[in-house]
Amino acid sequence: MKFYVLVIRYRFWLSLASLAIAIIFNVTHIAGFWPSFPLYFLGVIGLVSHFLIGPLRLVQEPMEEGNLEEVEKILSTVWFPNLLIKPVRSGYFTIKGNLAMSNKDFDSAEKYLKESSSLGNSIPQAEGSNKLQLGMMAMQKNDFKGAESYIRAALRFGVVDKDSEAVAYLGLCQIYMQKRQYKASKDFFRKAKECKPKTKPVLDQIKELEKYVSRMQ
Repeated sequence: MKFYVLVIRYRFWLSLASLAIAIIFNVTHIAGFWPSFPLYFLGVIGLVSHFLIGPLRLVQEPMEEGNLEEVEKILSTVWFPNLLIKPVRSGYFTIKGNLAMSNKDFDSAEKYLKESSSLGNSIPQAEGSNKLQLGMMAMQKNDFKGAESYIRAALRFGVVDKDSEAVAYLGLCQIYMQKRQYKASKDFFRKAKECKPKTKPVLDQIKELEKYVSRMQ
């Protein structure tokens, strides 16, 4: 596994080295074209995969460890994002959006997440999570119409876990509270509780909202 990680990390330079050695062999007549062909082949494949697939496979471990500095360092090696194949490009912009959110740069986060959403995602839950984040950002801007559209889309695609689903229903609860449609607001609050979320921020949000929901007639 470590060897595989090293190959991806240094794929660009290894590919250039492979091509350089093949050319030197040809120019100095150490070997002809066909004996050098494997080096040419490895070099070309390495360069193509570097620009079309990129290093996103390296991101998982530092993301899980919360090492956002390392994630940013890895993403900085993607020099031409628009050359990445569509699913990889979508993932790239999603990660960029998440990093921007962690830095509280909500304008950049929205831009990156919208770019990712426009590309689509082969994993429905990932697309759902993307829509949910856009919905939460729209709520922060008091764009409740846009927020509702994004959150409903997130629920249609599906989200990664029950806590995220609860967040979606709590968002709709607040939106319908703003609309003074209290029956619908209560229904969404009930659905959020039925998800049985476990993380403290979501549980705290439920506890806070319950004060208002209990007063609604």
